[in-house]
Amino acid sequence: TENWEGTGMREEERIQNGWLFDQADAELVRLKERAHNLNRVYNSLADSDGARQECLEKLLGKIGKNCLLQGPVYFHYGIHTQIGDSFFASFNFTVQDDAAVTIGNNCDFGPNVTIVTPVHPMLPQERRAMRKPNGDVRQLCYALPVRIGNDCWICANTVVCSGVTIGDGCVIGAGSVVVHDIPAHSFAAGNPCRVIRPITQEETLANKKEIFAGCSLL
Repeated sequence: TENWEGTGMREEERIQNGWLFDQADAELVRLKERAHNLNRVYNSLADSDGARQECLEKLLGKIGKNCLLQGPVYFHYGIHTQIGDSFFASFNFTVQDDAAVTIGNNCDFGPNVTIVTPVHPMLPQERRAMRKPNGDVRQLCYALPVRIGNDCWICANTVVCSGVTIGDGCVIGAGSVVVHDIPAHSFAAGNPCRVIRPITQEETLANKKEIFAGCSLL
């Protein structure tokens, strides 16, 4: 990989700093190719195949205990994603983790949840090319981290955009596009996603006894 301005700074460091980086850098291309190959391996394995866990440990920066990613999964880098314990993701979990993605413990994701961290220029001429300090002309972008707290439920077809933090104990409604931070213990939904109400004990299923059929709360 070619360092910027002779400083020894790699593209990975530029990503972590939230600066423009070269998507076609050779090191980044190798990291992405490795992740894409591991995605294919994971997606080819049966849900019950123990090799899936080993594959996730190679693919991700961190994967906790008692996790189930139903698959297929699509991680762009993989190593930039950290997932806590007792995580569940339904079908088609997609993570474009150019910047860091951090997911807490006890989170559940519905089908077709997507997390994106890169940000591309709004102006078309800037999307086509910019100039690096050494004079090379490249397509450049930057990326911002995504953080999702503990005990969150992210419903089907939700997109979580770059730079967003979702606090602990949140529920994000189906089809939402999350472009701003969501405070802890909120029910939020919509495009753009907005807080509908705080989640309180009034949400308890004890108020819906007709659905229990012999079940009980702990």
